[in-house]
Amino acid sequence: MERVRELSSKKAAVIFTKSSCCMCHSIKQLFYELGASPAIHELDREAHGRELEWALRSLIGCPTVVPAVFIGGRYVGSAKEILSLHLDGSLKQLLIDANAIWF
Repeated sequence: MERVRELSSKKAAVIFTKSSCCMCHSIKQLFYELGASPAIHELDREAHGRELEWALRSLIGCPTVVPAVFIGGRYVGSAKEILSLHLDGSLKQLLIDANAIWF
């Protein structure tokens, strides 16, 4: 779990994904379109991806962990929460506040 905390706080925006997940792809594209350049950790391509996935499950408390989005070192949510934040207009402000995007 310490490795997840370390990785999630290295950049302003961090997304744990799987390369075959369509929702992961959509969330990454959303961040890019908003001007963010998140750190992407594809669990199915990382050497210790399975261990990271188990740590995320423990940290989040949910069996489905991807995409897992951290902004400013804090877990914000998965696709559902991120899309909700985007639709209500608060995702962009979260990214600005975390210095993930600038205006």
